[in-house]
Amino acid sequence: MADDALGPWSVRRLEAGWTFPHGVEVLDLGTPGLDLSPFLAGLDAAIVVDTVASDGAPGALRVYRRAEILSKPLRPRVSPHDPALRETLLTLELAGCAPREVVVVGVIPARLDSTVGLSDAVRGAIPAVERAVLAELERLGCPARARPAPAAPEIWWESVAG
Repeated sequence: MADDALGPWSVRRLEAGWTFPHGVEVLDLGTPGLDLSPFLAGLDAAIVVDTVASDGAPGALRVYRRAEILSKPLRPRVSPHDPALRETLLTLELAGCAPREVVVVGVIPARLDSTVGLSDAVRGAIPAVERAVLAELERLGCPARARPAPAAPEIWWESVAG
């Protein structure tokens, strides 16, 4: 799982430290490709957290908006994320039920292998990911509220493997 655990890590951290208004769901959906469709269909907005292939140093934060995601050229897919978010959004567009707002909060990974545990670079980016997600929620009119006594995130897969 290595740095691909950024999404689950971020979900656990957000759930542990924040409460969300009615209508906002924080979900760990794994890497389902087109299986994202039922989760995205009919939404007003979606924020996706994931590792991203981009130029830059491992741990660098990247934010992509819907228009930029859809403008990327089609290319062969050879990762666990096949088909990608772009193809899922295009499919939902054809069905007339794509979210009007989509934001990807991404981090450039250091490693995408079968080891357990985030690289130091990606682990160090988690606070910036959290701030970016919270800022997007605020922009969308759905601000989260800090829990009075935040819990430690339950990162069960690291304790099982360790």
